[in-house]
Amino acid sequence: MRQNIMNLAFFRNKTNVLAAAALLSVTSISAQTFSDFTYRGNDKIYNDNPLKPDEFYSPILQGCYPDPSITRKGEDYYLVNSSFSMFPGVPIFTSKDLVNWKQVGHVLDRPSQLKVEKSGISHGIYAPDIKYNKHNDTFYMITTQFAGGIGNMVVKTKDPSKGWSEVQKLNFEGIDPAIFFDDDGKAYIVHNDAPPQGTEQYNGHRVIKMWDYDLEKDQVVAGSDKIIVNGGVDLSQKPIWIEGPHIYKKNGKYYLMCAEGGTGGNHSEVIFMSDSPKGPYVPAGNNPILTQRYFPKDRKEKVDWAGHADLVETPDGQYYGVFLAIRPNEKNRVNKGRETFILPVDWSGKYPVFQNGLVPMKPKLKLPAGVQNQNGQNGFFPNGNFTYTDKLTDKNLDYRWIAMRGPRESFITVTKNGVKVNPFETNIKALAPVSALFHRLQHESFETSVTLDFKPKSEKELAGITCYQSETFNYVFGITKKDKDFYIVLERTEKGQSKLIASEKISLSKTVKLQVVADKDEHSFNYSLDGKNYKNLGGPVSGDILSTDVAGGFTGSLIGLYSTLSNDIVPN
Repeated sequence: MRQNIMNLAFFRNKTNVLAAAALLSVTSISAQTFSDFTYRGNDKIYNDNPLKPDEFYSPILQGCYPDPSITRKGEDYYLVNSSFSMFPGVPIFTSKDLVNWKQVGHVLDRPSQLKVEKSGISHGIYAPDIKYNKHNDTFYMITTQFAGGIGNMVVKTKDPSKGWSEVQKLNFEGIDPAIFFDDDGKAYIVHNDAPPQGTEQYNGHRVIKMWDYDLEKDQVVAGSDKIIVNGGVDLSQKPIWIEGPHIYKKNGKYYLMCAEGGTGGNHSEVIFMSDSPKGPYVPAGNNPILTQRYFPKDRKEKVDWAGHADLVETPDGQYYGVFLAIRPNEKNRVNKGRETFILPVDWSGKYPVFQNGLVPMKPKLKLPAGVQNQNGQNGFFPNGNFTYTDKLTDKNLDYRWIAMRGPRESFITVTKNGVKVNPFETNIKALAPVSALFHRLQHESFETSVTLDFKPKSEKELAGITCYQSETFNYVFGITKKDKDFYIVLERTEKGQSKLIASEKISLSKTVKLQVVADKDEHSFNYSLDGKNYKNLGGPVSGDILSTDVAGGFTGSLIGLYSTLSNDIVPN
């Protein structure tokens, strides 16, 4: 069934896609509908640091929005993030003031652009770079797609909110490509790569390469590649994982900014300068210009892993930098993943420096002059402790709802009563598209609930909530059947090994409310048969498997509205 749906030409006619998906959900499958979704954050850091009228919170994008890149056209800023195997890919946001951000869609929103259907969650799209070329009034998004044999690639558009071109595969190896447009109209690509064969000196030794870029052919010029940084700031110190390069031009000089130290506790941002776009690039004497690696591990309100940054100049000549960082909980868990932060940048001297980027970061920043914080209002993304509610009846689902490895349109039907998730014959552990509608986890302490209308007809059917870090690390909390009885079950999967935590026979006469409540590392899975009174299943459980430091990979945890025809959870 899934393959039949996936073979459709999805975006030629969206109405036909939804109709076909509904038609292909065979009549033997029980009707199941999700409605009245609520997500409420309650983090101590925001309760202890309320905003004053002239302040806003950083991160500006909470939850799994890593590897930010930013550009500007006129008064409009655009920002993109890595999306790995999430579908659609590369969320894109716009702002006029760097404080209030509105999502305008995704760059890669078609199966022809995104070939992640067989990829693990931490494959797919890495480190996108977005840049505006004033010479041809065109936006470019360049990235590495670890899927479908694509590798490094570029897409472009005249209007980021109205769709992007098909993929152009680029003829070079390595990762983290970025594009630079010089004042004379020439274009260059920089990226991370392995050192030339036989010259690697240690594990983590990498180089930054540059290529000439042919704007007519949208391709690098063969033979134009050149190593512009070997190893990092000081090769004698064996720096690791020089990556995420971006080039800027100011006062006739060229600046190369890169991440260094890996994306964990030694992550940092470093800067080099040259008189020519092709180098030689000389490192600044005051590197790094951004890091959080020098401070006590047990510091209060900890921000860590800061790096992988990009700079943008405002119309009045000020600079800001966006970058990724994490905010671990009290047990040093990284359930939210890597988030998008912002800081003003002081470029009054020779080199740029992130203001307060070399001291322990604070949760609040001063608003730029003349800017009003519209936190969560007028379509702008919320920050801090917020509540998000969605009846799930709008045919144009919010952009924050995503799928895994395939289009959400292939398995959802929006009705007046909510979203019907038409189940695939794959379950949440599969390296394949799964029938789950996901929302990013954005707080360490939260409460989320949804109403489920579902009566399974067989033990192979299950619907409910999944707390999902990956295909091998997740919780499943849902309703299934055994013999003639209905059960609610809670399963924990760690390193691909599943264990039934608890199950309970229930009387299923009408809708069920499912709820997940998390207090930092402790998670409770609750259900209500009357819509008012909740009962816990399985007691508090650890959120450890939802953390990057346990599960590995590059993503944060997701909350999924999940249905399957391949349930393998057997109630006691």
